[in-house]
Parts: sequence; structure tokens; C-alpha cells
Amino acid sequence: MSDPAPSPPDLSRIDATRHLLIAGPTASGKSALALAVARAQGGLIVNADALQVWSCWRVLTARPSPRDEAAAPHALYGHVTPNRDYSVGDWLREVGALRGQRLIVVGGTGLYLTALTQGLAPVPPTPRAIRVQADARMAAPDGLARMVAQLDARTRDRIDIRNPARVQRAWEVLRATGRGLADWQAETPPPLIAPQDSQRVLITADRDWLADRIARRFRAMIAAGALDEARAMLPRWDPARQWARAIGAPELIAHLRGQIDLATATERAIIATRQYAKMQRSWFRNRMRDWQPWPAQGD
Repeated sequence: MSDPAPSPPDLSRIDATRHLLIAGPTASGKSALALAVARAQGGLIVNADALQVWSCWRVLTARPSPRDEAAAPHALYGHVTPNRDYSVGDWLREVGALRGQRLIVVGGTGLYLTALTQGLAPVPPTPRAIRVQADARMAAPDGLARMVAQLDARTRDRIDIRNPARVQRAWEVLRATGRGLADWQAETPPPLIAPQDSQRVLITADRDWLADRIARRFRAMIAAGALDEARAMLPRWDPARQWARAIGAPELIAHLRGQIDLATATERAIIATRQYAKMQRSWFRNRMRDWQPWPAQGD
């Protein structure tokens, strides 16, 4: 299910000779813009949304519809099965294999987009056993402070030590490799797509306008079968797995287990989606200031 279709965009500002990178918060019309560009100018639409890679979620993650996929070539959507782990490094390698043609990279996962345009440190994957250990430590009393204290000084000085996810990631890297995250980051290779080879646009939207679209889109998801997708994954539900992080999935699972009614699940999922959009905007504001603003279009 793609984002609701906006008014026809003005594509005269899009450089057809370069790769196009489209970022923006959820429900802002990214997919519709990518499809319009691909149909008018050509190019392969490449997913840059960490939730849309999972094969078990089409409706719930607003993946392009079969009709949209038939209208222009798409790649890296719904190709990862729930039994796998998947990282930004995996995604970058797959994008690298697609080069040699014009790419229209579209999504709202800031980590993917910054890794694509700024490079990614060659940090080895974290073993599952260490991640389980890290989860337990972070959940303990004073877990964040204890993890911060165990980091190497160079990494501790460079990361946001108030951010549990960042601290845990740094702790896992140090424990798994014996080297601090800052040391790995110092070895970051050149970006896969250099600034001069691409046009980078960031969809901007009024907060109230976006909140309304988020609410309407999630209710449309329910009507289009999102609850059926959740029901199919209920026997395999494990909140610790990556695929279970799909926005709205925990709420729908709670409804299917009889813990809350559907109306409550829907409202909670809408709130979670709005909170996710807020985090996305924060990432874009802090990490992607040099991207070209592109006002959102649509009702």
C-alpha cells in the first residue's frame, strides 16, 4: 500500500541525469513522488525504509502496491523473510549491486540514507548472544549509566550518552570486537553515492497536516488488510525480532490477543506513528541539513 497520492508534482526541478534520493517522514508522499519521477524520467525505485524490507508486511508498512510496482521497476521491497536478521550494511551491499543504472532511492530510514551518502563504518555484525546480554544490562537499574561507564573514552566523548540505543550499540561493538565504535568510524569508506552524483530532496510537511494523513492512512490500512497481516504473524510473534518493530504491529497483536479493542489499538498505533515521524524529523534536521527541501503535496 503506497502513500496517498499527492497532486502531480513539478518535476522540472528534478535532474534526470543523476541519481535521485528522496527522504521524508512517514506518510509525507515519498513513494508517490518516486513513482511520478520514475514514470516520467525513468529509473529504478530503491527502497530505503527499514520496515518495508520485510516480506510479512505489505499493507502495514505502506509498501508500494502491486499496481505501483507494475508501473515502474522497484527493488529491495519485501525481500527479507522474518527468520533473518538484516542490517544497514546488508542494505548498502544490495544497493551497491544495483549501480550501473539511475537509482531513485526513497525512504524514511535516516540511518540508511546517511550511510548511503556519507559512508558506513565497517563494523562487524553483533552476535545475538551479546545483543541479548546488552538488552538485559540496559533493562537493569542504572543500566544506561553503567553502560556509559564501560565505554572507551573516545566513543563516550562522541556519542549522545543520554540516548539508550546509541549507548547500547556502542557497548555491543566494544564487547563484540574489542575496539571502540569511534575507532571503527574513523575507518569509514567513501560514500556509495557521492554528493555530486545525486540530487537529494527532503520532503517537508506541516505537522498538523502530516498528523491528519497519518491517522487517515492507518485507518485505510486496517480496511486494506493490515489486521490480517498481523493475524498471520501472531503464531510467530516475538517483540525482540526486527520485523516485529513495524509501526502498529504491537498494537494489532495486542488486539488479536484480546488485550485491547480494535479502536484502542488503532488510536495507539496512530500515536506511535506520529511519534515515529517526530523522530524522523529530528534525524533529518540534525543529520541531513544540506538536502534540498521539497514541500509535501496532496490533500
